[in-house]
Amino acid sequence: MNRRPGHVTSGPYAPPVPRTTTTVTSADGSRLYAETHGPDGAPAVVLAHGWTCSTAFWAPVVRDLAADHRVVVYDQRGHGRSPAVAADAYTTRALADDLVAVLEATLTAGERVVVGGHSMGGMTIMAAAERPELRERAAAALLCSTGSAQLAAESRVFPLRTPQGRRRAHRLMLHSRAPLGPVSPVAKWALRYATMGPGASADQIEACARIVHACPTGVRSHWGRMLAALELTGSVARLELPTAIVAGTADRLTPFVHARRLGAVLPDCRGITELPGLGHMTPIEDPGAVAGRLRELVRDHLTTRAPASRGKRQPKEKKSA
Repeated sequence: MNRRPGHVTSGPYAPPVPRTTTTVTSADGSRLYAETHGPDGAPAVVLAHGWTCSTAFWAPVVRDLAADHRVVVYDQRGHGRSPAVAADAYTTRALADDLVAVLEATLTAGERVVVGGHSMGGMTIMAAAERPELRERAAAALLCSTGSAQLAAESRVFPLRTPQGRRRAHRLMLHSRAPLGPVSPVAKWALRYATMGPGASADQIEACARIVHACPTGVRSHWGRMLAALELTGSVARLELPTAIVAGTADRLTPFVHARRLGAVLPDCRGITELPGLGHMTPIEDPGAVAGRLRELVRDHLTTRAPASRGKRQPKEKKSA
């Protein structure tokens, strides 16, 4: 595990130095890189990143939370410092296996956490919905800029008129093994268009581009094929945790319709935080909003250890631009 992920090395989007690192072994023997930030004994949060990203993607959220939370982040298989695996091992089952393995390897006996996932990281939590280990360990969850199905048909990176046309175009994008090349001005423009809101800063775009361009092309394609065929709606309906949603209204990869659908299907939805004008990369575009929602979940469902009420829905929250 000596391959380091690409990321910026200074400023608010540079990854902080972890307190400890852990090599986690998943159910099929795959190795995963995980790191822990923050003080021992503090309330714990475990975060899963999305497609083509790495632990570095969570850097500003980790900086916010680690002052008074223990924060665990890990590289999904093939990303960052977690080695690539065989082509048939990039599946939703593997996502769930890996999350469970990280929980078991990094938490103390009987410890419970709030889990959070961005994009494919949110799908990781959905995929693990029926795992007893998740139900025992997780007190609440945050789903950030994610969806459960129909990703290719509903994406708006290629704003074609018909679902069939969008599905074909986005499948080609998800399946592609084409190299992204160096982080050039043109590459940053394309990444901002596809993944970020119009108000994203140059520093935010640079941070995201460095991370995304570091993802190996084969890994990007293997996971992209999984995403193109994703169907986790049934799993969402069985995610029996208090679960909050955060989404940007200018998200082209997982448009806001996915957040509304998740809110309608989740057994215990604790509200949708709408981020006006933000795109898909919300933990970097507005880390304060994401960290704030995680803090609220810790306060309400972890530190107080109050029993969660089932089936109670909360009104949608809006964050002003």
